[in-house]
Amino acid sequence: MSRRSDPVYLDHNAGAPIRPDVRDAMITVLQDAGNASSVHTHGRKARGRIEEAREAVARLCGAKTRAVTFVSGGTEANMTALAPAWQDQGTPVYLDKLFRSAVEHPSVVTGGRFPVMDQVVVPVDSNGVVDLGALEDLIKDAAPSLISVMAANNETGVIEPLTDIGALAAKYGHFFHVDAVQAAGRMPIDIEAWGADVITLSAHKFGGPQGMGAVVVRSTARVPAPLMVGGGQENWRRGGTENVSAIAGFGIAAQAALEDAADTSHFVVLREKLEDGLRAVCPKTVIFGEGTDRLVNTVCFAVPGIAAETALIAFDLERVSVSSGSACSSGKVSVSHVLTAMGVDEDTARGALRISMGWDTGTQEIDRFLEVWPKIVDRLNPEARHKAA
Repeated sequence: MSRRSDPVYLDHNAGAPIRPDVRDAMITVLQDAGNASSVHTHGRKARGRIEEAREAVARLCGAKTRAVTFVSGGTEANMTALAPAWQDQGTPVYLDKLFRSAVEHPSVVTGGRFPVMDQVVVPVDSNGVVDLGALEDLIKDAAPSLISVMAANNETGVIEPLTDIGALAAKYGHFFHVDAVQAAGRMPIDIEAWGADVITLSAHKFGGPQGMGAVVVRSTARVPAPLMVGGGQENWRRGGTENVSAIAGFGIAAQAALEDAADTSHFVVLREKLEDGLRAVCPKTVIFGEGTDRLVNTVCFAVPGIAAETALIAFDLERVSVSSGSACSSGKVSVSHVLTAMGVDEDTARGALRISMGWDTGTQEIDRFLEVWPKIVDRLNPEARHKAA
């Protein structure tokens, strides 16, 4: 089979293919017996693998090793972090409100363990960046609360001003959560520099196993109340027998993500090639969030007159996998709440397509996309296809 007809995967923000070394390590671990809570040789071996992975995830975040708690994925991580009840220096603290941005992932939009009446939505500008002035006005007179803002948006790739938000949280005595699920492997993560009290991760976004995530705190003296109780695993912060093979794979993927984030120059080249190609085909292409900092792996765009649902089917027939937005919202025909919050009109928002690259993306994948796209445009809206004079 020629390379031309090979399937092309450009949906890494939904879930990256597992890295071969991660898969191999997980298979090796699966062949061993042993519960990490057991004190015999087999148990200690399992425990060692977990602690090695914990160190790798801590390095990825610039955190202390014991600050990492392994959970089942990004959604559980966010549910754990979004807690009204915390322990701070051994004293119970009850947070009054949840202030979260208008463009958060659905797992944060639900509010975690905060009731609906205690949630406050912070507006964003036309690029999807949190309005710092509006945030300050909302929190300056509030009782101690939790602020939740994602590091980078899963749909548009827009990067939020985390250091500024962390400074506001500290100034007014609030706690700060960062959903860093899309950041890992694509930009540096620094829990100290951000001033975040807790950040959350998901392994499968950067080549680790599905169903594995982490809650990482800045200080083990300031932690949210556990979501999963019933055992002493994970330093009493998450009950349940550890998934040793998945945790081991997470650790290997975390080390690779740390290295990837240190040099993203190849993604810069690929993104520029992609965006230039999109505009060459359709000069009226709208690229969302292009007026601000974005993840180098993500391009979210729309062409007037082309519906995303129809385009996705056409791409799939060409064996090219892209997305129309968050995978957690797939199957729904409603307009993206992210684009709505940015003030994008409904017709344009319904055409939004997302290209997200990852560890196995190269020039050939972008070339294939740009080969297929003009054919799709010609079928769906020939008038949008415009040759330069």
